[in-house]
Formats: sequence, structure tokens, C-alpha cells
Amino acid sequence: MTTNYGAQQIQVLEGLEPVRKRPGMYIGTTGPRGLHHLVYEVVDNSVDEALAGYCKNIEVSLNADGSVTVTDDGRGIPTDVHERTGKSALETVMTILHAGGKFGGGGYKVSGGLHGVGISVVNALSDWVEATVWRDGKIHKQRFERGVSVGELTVAPLREAKTGTSMTFMPDATIFTTGIEFDYTLLSGRLRELAYLNGGVTITFIDYRSDLLKDEETHTEVYFYEGGIREYIAYMNRDKQPLHEEVIYVQGERNGVQVEVSLQWCADAYTDNIIGFANNIRTIDGGTHLEGLKAVLTRTMNAIARKRNKIKENEPNLAGENIREGLTAVISVKVPDPEFEGQTKTKLGNTEVRGIVDSLVGEVLTEYLEFRPGVCDSIIEKAVQAFKAAEAARHAREMVRRKSVLESSTLPGKLADCASRDPSESEIYIVEGDSAGGSAKQGRDRRFQAILPLRGKILNIEKTDDAKIYKNTEIQALITALGLGIKGEEFDASQLRYHRIIIMTDADVDGAHIRTLLLTFFYRYQRMMVDQGYVYIACPPLYKVERGRNHYYCYSERDLQARIAEFPANASYNIQRFKGLGEMMPQQLWDTTMNPESRTLKRVEIEDAAEADRVFTVLMGDRVAPRREFIETYGSKLKLGDLDI
Repeated sequence: MTTNYGAQQIQVLEGLEPVRKRPGMYIGTTGPRGLHHLVYEVVDNSVDEALAGYCKNIEVSLNADGSVTVTDDGRGIPTDVHERTGKSALETVMTILHAGGKFGGGGYKVSGGLHGVGISVVNALSDWVEATVWRDGKIHKQRFERGVSVGELTVAPLREAKTGTSMTFMPDATIFTTGIEFDYTLLSGRLRELAYLNGGVTITFIDYRSDLLKDEETHTEVYFYEGGIREYIAYMNRDKQPLHEEVIYVQGERNGVQVEVSLQWCADAYTDNIIGFANNIRTIDGGTHLEGLKAVLTRTMNAIARKRNKIKENEPNLAGENIREGLTAVISVKVPDPEFEGQTKTKLGNTEVRGIVDSLVGEVLTEYLEFRPGVCDSIIEKAVQAFKAAEAARHAREMVRRKSVLESSTLPGKLADCASRDPSESEIYIVEGDSAGGSAKQGRDRRFQAILPLRGKILNIEKTDDAKIYKNTEIQALITALGLGIKGEEFDASQLRYHRIIIMTDADVDGAHIRTLLLTFFYRYQRMMVDQGYVYIACPPLYKVERGRNHYYCYSERDLQARIAEFPANASYNIQRFKGLGEMMPQQLWDTTMNPESRTLKRVEIEDAAEADRVFTVLMGDRVAPRREFIETYGSKLKLGDLDI
């Protein structure tokens, strides 16, 4: 059969039609992450006004009807007629892709909005948007519906001296089919982060959705941090024991690139936690600013250590991971013309930034430490201890290394590997115990599913040094089976043997503990693996309901009650509660938990890096008091499973 293919088959999408046709190209996903991205896009415009020095206050409110309002006291979007479009500048930026003040260099010196699609994409993917601008002694208003203006721009005199912009939008439920309800916790984490990154700007967050609030009162939080990222470090380390009380702070500008760095080492931490931002965008995949920071820390600390005779002439330099052990750092750079790798903007590519960070931080850090010998010695001593621990673990490390990603001779004996040697299609289930392992091995699809049973609870690496980690049999098996590199080395995704690493534990307290220990291991040992989305949690059913010849699986108490409610009033049925995975027949486990066609997997995602780091420290660290306080505060509000990061 032939199909005509001529000019009439070529579609031309005008205005904002491309965004509505392919929303994933512009916001990544139409799920919850994409929904919240709409708020970030509007808030980023207000933050850009703050970066330019024209805005001090930003207010974000979740309205009772489900819409969101973002208001700032910046200059206000221009409203005069744009010479090329013949429309007001406001309507132009709202309805035309790539129209904005961030391309010519005149409107904004530095901006996070690289592509100029922000507010127009929000407009395209909203049921309606109402824009209000206070500017030139007048108030300007215009309404848009699904990307198209309805009615003209209305202008009225303004009785007060006021400038700024307010955007209220209602997400389009036909685009965001998984729901348009905003998560307060998710948004508050990002807004708090923005307030830390832009010291001196006040961000107010208000929730007017009284139907969702138990106390039926408006929930308001104000984020204002005069100390900026210095306070961010203090927030992240408040449950740790710092080696030095004062947060080391570096600020400078060179060739138009602004650099801010905050550093603090902690005595009770064995990993580093370095968070990078470029133009307020969190660069989870790293980039040249992080490369520059790591290089200058290694060079500077080794130079000072030799000068202070902490490293003898015949001794080798300390490695970068030794120096960074226990370090919490935030680096924020503002780049006039940022080069991000990919639409998701998760890796900074500007080569000049590495040298600028290196030289600026090197100068300030050297001077700072020379005037504070006590601080300097404590950091170097911790690094030397880390170096010795690494030497003690060298033999075990060498056992972890493998000659090639496909070599299986050194794989742990308990691993039931899959037939496929293509990591992108392969997945591994990490299960607790031989009983669950047996069911999983029999129920799996051997072509692409591997099973690794672990015996008991693995080591808590939150409070363990490297030497113990590499001597632990279960962790050794885990590292080898997954093809992980050495802790502290750059994460190399090409060495991973499976691109879906699935934690499958029992739905009880012990299972939750094992899951938390595994998440702690992945987060602390090789966090980039979590950031890049390779770690998942399986969702086995809690109940099996049998009624006559039919049976149903229920994955939560709510599922169970909903299923029972569907039965006739006097219906008889039987409920089986699965106490553990080992109780399930292999076919049941495949049907409910392992079959890609019918299973549910939760991808482990870190939305708020600072809060995730703090929760791991509190729940899994050495100090009892912060953990007790956390449990007393949140224990009564949480159910098992609510703390999945």
C-alpha cells in the first residue's frame, strides 16, 4: 500500500502550537516534574530581575482554585509596542517562543533562562494566564487562554509608586494528565534554595489551599538569607560536627563571571557533599565550575601541607578525594553567556569558568588558611587520616576493580546474572535473603533480569571509613555485581552493568531499614548514580484479595479499602497479607512486581540535595540527639515508606 506524501502532508505549527503538540521537548515531562517546572520558569524570571539588581521581593502563592501566582517588585515586563510584532512587548513575550530580554545582553547581564522559552511555554501549557504589570505609573492587565490572548491589553492609572510583574496561571489538565496539584514541600525546597543562592532577596511562599490543610489556616513561609550560601552551608551542616566553626567564603568576579564558594569540613563525615549551581540552575551532572573547584582544592591544600611540613619531601601528594573527605561545599557561578549541555541544563560547559574558579579560589583560600593555622592543620590532618584509610583499603579496592565491564569471572557467586550484556536493557533486583532471592530467581525473565540476594542488613556507610567498607562481604558483592568504580572517583556510567538497579525489600520495618541502608550506600558511595536516575524501588503488593474465581492485588491500605468498597454489601472474600517476598510464588512475584508490563517502579530522585544530605546525616549518622529530635517532630506524622528519598 502506498501513501501520498506531498506538500499537503507537511504541517506548519504556528505560535505556541509546537509546545502544546510536544510539551516534553520544552519541559522534559508532563508528569509532576514538568508541572512544577512551570512554577520554576515564572519564578526564574523574577530572580533574573533580582540578579540584575531591580527586585528585592518575590511572592509565590498556591491559590484555592489550584492556580499559582508569582509576583515581584522588579521593573515590570515592558508593555510598549514591539516594532517587529506590532503587539505589546508583554503579549510578544507571552505568545512567541524565543522572545525575551536575555539574548541581546541589554536587558539582563546574567540570566538562568538560556533558551528564552520560559513564560511563553507556561502560557502555552496553561488553561489560562492572567498577567499584571505595574510600570510607568500605570497598571497593565491581559488574559491568555491556552497560549492565545483574549481581549486587548487594558491600562489604568496607578495611584501608588509601584513597579513589578504578577503572573497567575492555571495548568492545563489536558496536558498534565497525571494531575495538576502542586506539592508544597517540593516547591518550598526550590524556593529556599533560590533564597540561599540570592542573598538579600526575600521569597515569600503562601498556601491558600485550605481544603488541603488540616488546620484550615493559610500556610506562609518566608525565605531570606542575608548570608547567602554561607547560611546554606550552615543549614546543611547543622546536625554535623564541623572541624572549624567559621564557614570559608570566597566571592569574586573576573571577566564578567561572578563566583561564590562556601566551604566547611566536618569531623564526623567520610564523604564530600559538593553542590554546584550555574545561574541559579543546579548542575547535577557537574561541569567546568566544579572541575575548577576540585582542582584548586587539591593543589592548594597539598601546597600548604608541604609548606607546614605535614607532608614530607619523599611522601606522595594527598589525593583529591582525601582532601575533600568530610567537606560540604556550595559553588555558585553567574555566567553572562552560559553553555549548558542539553536542554535540561545539568552540566556547565564554559571552558573559561574552570580557570576563573581555580585562580579566584586559590588566592582567597591560601590567604585565609595562612592566617588560620589551626583550621588549616585540622583539615590537613583529616585528609592525612583519609589517605591512610585509603591505603589500608587498597588491597580490597583492587579486588573491586574489574578488567572489563563484561568480565564475569570475578562476579559474586550468589549473583544470578542475566543473559544480556547490554547494560541499557539489563536490570538487577537487590533482594533481602535467600527465600526472596529464590522466588525472584524463579520468577524473573533471565534474558534481562539479574538477581542479587543480600544476607541480612548491609553496613551503614554513613558512619564507616573506607577500610571497613571494602572489607565488608555484602558491600563487596554489591560493588562488584553492579560494576561500580572506587568511592570518590568520578562516576563512570559506562562501567555500570545494569541501568536499572532495583531495591526490592519486604513491606515491613526490617525491609524499610534495609532499603534505607541501601539508599544510604548509593547516595554516599556514588551519588551521581542516584542523580542520573539509575536507582529504583520495587513496589510489591501488600494484599491479595480473593473473591470467587477472581483475585486482585492491592499495593496499599487505600487500594485494599477501595477494592472492598467495589464488592456488593454481603459479598464474601478472603484477604491474604503478604508478610514478605518469600511468601509469594514466583509467578505471583513476576505478575505483580517484576513484569515490565504490569509492575510499578519508583525512581529515586533527589529534588532537594541539601535536605536529602541532612536527612541521611540525621537518620543514619552517629549523633543520637538530632535523630531523637527528628523522630519526635515527624514520627507521628509519617507512615512506613513516607521517608523514601
